[in-house]
Amino acid sequence: MAIIAAGTVVGAPPRRRLLEDERWLAMMLLLPTAVLLGLFIAYPFMRGIVLAVTDARVGIAGEFVGLGNFERLASDPIFYQVVWNTVLYTAVTTVFKLALGLWLALLLNRSFRGKAYVRAFILLPFIIPTVLSTFAWKWMFDPTFSVLNWTMYQLSIINRPINWLGDGDLAMLSIIIVNIWRGVPFFAISLLAGLQTISPDLNEAAAIDGAKPLQRFWYITWPLLLPVTMVVVLFSVIQTFADFQIVYVMTGGGPANATHLFATYAYQLGVGTGLLSQGAAISLAMFPILFLIVVVQLLYIRRVEIR
Repeated sequence: MAIIAAGTVVGAPPRRRLLEDERWLAMMLLLPTAVLLGLFIAYPFMRGIVLAVTDARVGIAGEFVGLGNFERLASDPIFYQVVWNTVLYTAVTTVFKLALGLWLALLLNRSFRGKAYVRAFILLPFIIPTVLSTFAWKWMFDPTFSVLNWTMYQLSIINRPINWLGDGDLAMLSIIIVNIWRGVPFFAISLLAGLQTISPDLNEAAAIDGAKPLQRFWYITWPLLLPVTMVVVLFSVIQTFADFQIVYVMTGGGPANATHLFATYAYQLGVGTGLLSQGAAISLAMFPILFLIVVVQLLYIRRVEIR
């Protein structure tokens, strides 16, 4: 005689039994996300690889050329300038965003009147659409109508207008300033969330033992905040390394390719001149560098968490 296990529903329809299976339920819930990732990440990435190994142009499918596009990049002096610009741009902005964001997070972690309004106000640079805010900055750096030039002239700092976006070094400095202005709120709010998870009892106990504020920060707050900090830096590096909007709106990669990054140079060749294969090759050339940076940071994050 057959024995029926306890809790088994006799004659339950197959659909109900599938929904009760956690594995099938998990697959069904993950299916929409997998489809979106496949359509908007996996397919464009694979399509970029196909374009990079052909001589495709706008309206022309092209033929297989192997690594010919990458060999062309190896002999392109502008490409080496792009690599240097991107590394410099990412490194400088990340350092300043981390320093200013951490400073703001420590200030916002204190109790004061109107703290909620100040937090909302700090988020404005991050909330405003990038293109709109960059156009405003472009106007402020304009050599003729620049409010910065007018202010410095009134303060007798300069005696003639500065062409911020017409000089290579100043143009790079300008886009770095805009990126820092836009990225600091992300660091501040993220690090503030990390500070909220640290028990105030630890700092109070250290203060009772005679530890000074700097000592409390260095030996208590910073070690506990380091895992969150590394994750925030990782996201910022990925976003900054592939930045496009700020540079494209303010300088377009000029003057004389002085501010071209991977994204803007790939756009100029791939879309501006119609050389889709070369633009795709530049985009893929960014991948190994960014992959190496991400792997190193992830290994460091894991090491910090194990400690």
